[in-house]
Amino acid sequence: MNQYRLGQTVLSYRKKKGMTIREFADYSGISTSLVSQIERGQANPSLNVLELIAQALNVPLYTLFINAIDTKSLISKKQDRKKIYRENNDHIVYDVLTPDFMKAHIELLMMDLNARASTTESYYSHAAKEEIAVVMKGTAYVELEGVEYLLDEGDVVRIPPNVRHRFLNKADQTSHILFVLTPALI
Repeated sequence: MNQYRLGQTVLSYRKKKGMTIREFADYSGISTSLVSQIERGQANPSLNVLELIAQALNVPLYTLFINAIDTKSLISKKQDRKKIYRENNDHIVYDVLTPDFMKAHIELLMMDLNARASTTESYYSHAAKEEIAVVMKGTAYVELEGVEYLLDEGDVVRIPPNVRHRFLNKADQTSHILFVLTPALI
């Protein structure tokens, strides 16, 4: 466990509550010096102390550990990337570029759209996600609510939630399109 990160989490919660170290120590029943050491990452608190902290902050115990980060998981190596295939996997492949995908608050995908292909026969629509797409190589058409727009290399399109859309490649070479998706709005 990274004591520094734990300490920063405790400090952040304490400040959100508007409490000084002394007030927090009195309220939690933990000494002022131990609270200070924990917040500076210089103490390794016992489970009992962590439970007292969580109770005093009125948060579940596990939330004190949510910010623990395995820094190795922040790197996405090309050869290790996951691929997503859509209904027509002969023409569309998405590389998941987001490191630590399940914990990220944003999705980053690279789509290879083969020549003379489209993402779908009908349309996609995301009820709770906003999407940005950048044509990284080649050209593509984006169809928004039934209207087609040509996108050249470097062009960007923003697709708000609930907008019907699809991408088409009318060229003779593969297009590469980078997607950034926000998390689902709940």
